[in-house]
Amino acid sequence: MGGVAARRGRWAVVATALGLLPVGLLPLGLLPSAALAQAGGARMPIFDAHLHYSHDAWESVPPKTAIEILRQAGVMRALVSSSNDEGNQMLHAEAPDLILPSLRTYRTRAEVSTWARDETVIPYLQERLKKYRYVAIGEFHLFGADADLPVPRRMVQLAREHNLFLHAHSDVDAIERLFRQWPQARILWAHSGFERPDAVRAVLRRHSNLWADLAFRSEQGTVSNGVGKVESEWRAAFMEFPDRFLVGTDSYVPERWHYVGGNADFSRAWLGDLPKDIAERIGWRNGETLFSGKLVKKQ
Repeated sequence: MGGVAARRGRWAVVATALGLLPVGLLPLGLLPSAALAQAGGARMPIFDAHLHYSHDAWESVPPKTAIEILRQAGVMRALVSSSNDEGNQMLHAEAPDLILPSLRTYRTRAEVSTWARDETVIPYLQERLKKYRYVAIGEFHLFGADADLPVPRRMVQLAREHNLFLHAHSDVDAIERLFRQWPQARILWAHSGFERPDAVRAVLRRHSNLWADLAFRSEQGTVSNGVGKVESEWRAAFMEFPDRFLVGTDSYVPERWHYVGGNADFSRAWLGDLPKDIAERIGWRNGETLFSGKLVKKQ
């Protein structure tokens, strides 16, 4: 490595050694040798349920490079959204067998906190939905009573009309409000709401059409010398709801694309502490089951 890449690599190794960065956030080439050995051979495929390919990644991580990163990481399918949506379309055109497009509700990051009150969002969504095919709307940030504002309500209606998942970065209050608007909605809960496992379990019990991704979370397990261990409260959640969790990376900044491989191997390691069938469900089978038959053909 040289230049910026070398500095980033050295920082990652040092930060991990100091406990400042989970092993799962290391780029693949910087993983400890034991983790690489475990990842080698017939490694478990990964369904990455939370990726972004936004405008600031297009130059530093061109589409061909992004797809190569995913394939080298053993990602069999990826749910991807972007701000703006052109990034999504570039990736899908490059690898329609791999990319499952999700339509984001904002065109730039500046709209993350304003989109729910921006009436121009709905014509934008309608235009994209008319032009392209998607499997979901999201990831969108939406909290509390804002879920009942006119723009989010119309977004939910569009998801219903087009039979799309909702990928919601939301608190429990907003999740409940979304289900009240559309009781049959299928919601993928980004980052499991950053809730504790007991709270996640409580919401999953109330809603059979709710699934939780684990993107940008690492507290569910630890990895030491390539051997993973699942935290006890998370183990209870996974054992109760083996069909309701998915893993993900969350490439919310361009640099995160270089952590896709490391995150995949981190996931494989801690999943290895679960029974094989449950590990496979969380690692890839749940995603394949949810989106089976929804693979979007090249547009």
